Amino acid sequence: MLIVMQYDASDAQINHVMERVRAHGFRPEPVPGAQRTAICVLGNQGPVDASLFSSLPGVKDCIPVTKAYKLVSRETHPGDTVVTVNGVAIGGDRPLAIVAGPCAVESRDQLRRVAEALARRGVRLLRGGAYKPRTSPYVFQGLGEEALEMLAEVRREFRLGVVTEAIDAETFDRVEDVADVVQIGARNMQNFSLLRRAGASRKAILLKRGLAATIDELLMAAEYILAGGNHRVILCERGVRTFAAHTRNTLDLSAVPVVRKMSHLPMVVDPSHAAGTWEFVIPLSLAAKGVGAHGLLVEVHPEPEKALSDGAQSLTLERFDELLDRL
Repeated sequence: MLIVMQYDASDAQINHVMERVRAHGFRPEPVPGAQRTAICVLGNQGPVDASLFSSLPGVKDCIPVTKAYKLVSRETHPGDTVVTVNGVAIGGDRPLAIVAGPCAVESRDQLRRVAEALARRGVRLLRGGAYKPRTSPYVFQGLGEEALEMLAEVRREFRLGVVTEAIDAETFDRVEDVADVVQIGARNMQNFSLLRRAGASRKAILLKRGLAATIDELLMAAEYILAGGNHRVILCERGVRTFAAHTRNTLDLSAVPVVRKMSHLPMVVDPSHAAGTWEFVIPLSLAAKGVGAHGLLVEVHPEPEKALSDGAQSLTLERFDELLDRL
């Protein structure tokens, strides 16, 4: 249920309603709006009797929420959420945000070359993996804390916002110290202990759609984070597994307008992991912008042929320039 307060409701009236919600065994989650505050009722196992709250001072209306996910739904929050990272606003009607960098941090030289190139091109958000959950245990798994130190260095030197992945709750603290955006990868979309830890963070969270996850499952995963108190969540479509083999994954571009209709959270696209090969990254990026994506995550490497992870899908700096020009 969503309890909508009157536009002139006082703080005392709002606090009283929240106290009554707790008294009935539920958890109140305030949702501030441009003109009025709403209170989302959480923790109920079935419909909530509106008469419990409708007569309280300052209450305008009590609206049933029909979706299993409440905080991420437009029923609860009709306006667009905008997440700002390093001066880049992601969401709403803001310009397309660009996040670029290597799949994995491999060396200080590699990372500095990319960071310097991004800063020179006006790109203010750098992606780079310190921990890499890979399908095979025998391939490069990332440099871990050494990579985090490198990311911290280029963050300071080039004034870039850093997007990097936490693969479990144990490494979350170390990633959180360095990252401006903590990524939760596709393989961890339903790692519920990790989602709860992300909910306790005050850093922005980039939540990638799982390899075979439905839109509802993606939104329910985001609900875990918002229910924990962190509303700075960015959703990401990165391709799902289908019977097709012409690309690494099948980029579900329909997910972008669907999610934008269902949820207020910003939605970005990772064309690199979907394509699996660099030559499809530019057309998929253009298509993502065309369907209304709020941003792009693009893999860029100074020497893709030498990359230790996903070199085939990485753009060279010259091809990245082409992408920026065409966008």
